[in-house]
Amino acid sequence: MAKAAILIIISLAAICVAAGLGLAFWTARGVADIERRYPPAGSFAEIGGVRIHYVDQPATGTRLGPALPPVIFVHGASSNLSDATSVFAGRLEGKRRLVFLDRPGHGWSARGVENGPEPARQAAIVVGLMDRLGIDRAVVVGHSWGGAVVAALGTLYPDRAAGLVFVSPATHPWPGGVAWYYSLAAMPVIGPAFAATLPYPVMHDALGTAAATSFAPEAMPEAYPETARLALLLRPDEFVANARDVDGLNAAVIALAPRYAEITAPTVVITGDADSVVRPDIHSAGLIRDIEGAELVELAGVGHMPHQTHPEVVIQAIDRVTRRYLAAHPELWQGVPGEM
Repeated sequence: MAKAAILIIISLAAICVAAGLGLAFWTARGVADIERRYPPAGSFAEIGGVRIHYVDQPATGTRLGPALPPVIFVHGASSNLSDATSVFAGRLEGKRRLVFLDRPGHGWSARGVENGPEPARQAAIVVGLMDRLGIDRAVVVGHSWGGAVVAALGTLYPDRAAGLVFVSPATHPWPGGVAWYYSLAAMPVIGPAFAATLPYPVMHDALGTAAATSFAPEAMPEAYPETARLALLLRPDEFVANARDVDGLNAAVIALAPRYAEITAPTVVITGDADSVVRPDIHSAGLIRDIEGAELVELAGVGHMPHQTHPEVVIQAIDRVTRRYLAAHPELWQGVPGEM
């Protein structure tokens, strides 16, 4: 009986190993296909020892464009720079200098050494990219998790922010935890093994369905999974990086949120009152409470993706914080506000 039990255990272990290897092979083939379909769209720069992928779109279409502060877009979790370029690159083309970047570990950016709270580290990388591109101050727009990066930048680097626009931000401590798969994938050893075997086989045909929950109660644009290049998330390294971002966010904002009152840049907070991903009553309301003079734009019946479904609201917010910044610095103004 003992020998039979041992044989059964060995057989089950062999089956598990074979299944794991099969799933890993399936994932590797799928990842290769994803990377062929969605190659890098921009340029690369070494920032603080991290290879960062970004798109730098110049202001060429108006006389005033080059005189206005550039706009930098910081994407949220489970995303990459295409989430913003798919909406704003065309709408703002030539009007302002626009910079879109893949956050560390996302899209085509390397992760780098995780040596502290990620929002602060990633804010430093944004500032480092600004230095590399010769940008003194910028209007910084952050969606969801990217809102924590924007808040960190406004707090820790106040002289680099011409204005801040938060879209469905995740910036404050919240009760409860995160989904189990984030915590699992964030674990050492087990997390990478999980990411290398299961997410691609389970999720590659369901990305659109999963993304649609973020848009609810509004409809997701049919082309969104393709234009936002969502499949990049299923690559194991990016899946782990994303999980670590999400799993570690609460601890990071617990430490930083008490300092948000130090933010002095003109600020607009945009949120949908039907957001089921992050709670507006905690995060957006918290920013309005903590940042003096911050303006709240609450959209009725809108979920977590107002930058996709109502991009004009974000563009108007960018213009408003720009006007407030230039009004406070008349020496920088080279035209008439009405010409913006």
